[in-house]
Amino acid sequence: MTKQAANNAELYDLYRELILDHARNPRHFGRLDNATHKAEGINPLCGDKLKMYFNIDNHGRIEGTSFEGSGCAISMASASLLTDAVLGMSVDDADALFDTVSARLTQSGIDEGSAVDIDVDVPLAKLKALDGVREFPSRVKCATLAWHALHSALSHQPTPATTE
Repeated sequence: MTKQAANNAELYDLYRELILDHARNPRHFGRLDNATHKAEGINPLCGDKLKMYFNIDNHGRIEGTSFEGSGCAISMASASLLTDAVLGMSVDDADALFDTVSARLTQSGIDEGSAVDIDVDVPLAKLKALDGVREFPSRVKCATLAWHALHSALSHQPTPATTE
């Protein structure tokens, strides 16, 4: 095995562990009672269901976030990673992050150079753990469900976000 292949294998294992950790111990799990924005997300193909909650302050910053629901490990980990990533962001930056993550998960050949520029320090390194989902097209919808719900919540869409 070449050094590059060994490094890639180590990175894959690290990302797999990060996904499993967020799936087993989701961050910000539970209802957020003072939510100013919320949305449901449904993946009709596999049955994943999420409710995303956001509290946005008067300056347009996300000062609170949480989620509840049920689904596969990818869906739960993605929602957990999302809540960690957007906490403290402006609504505009969070919506730009939705675009970036959606593009990373649905388009091949995406790298850091093609990501949307965001004004805040986003833990993209952790979010890269979701990139491996591209290799499994049936799981992309699981990974993007929470992100579609984020977009729906920020744009006050009344109907549940769906992956279809």
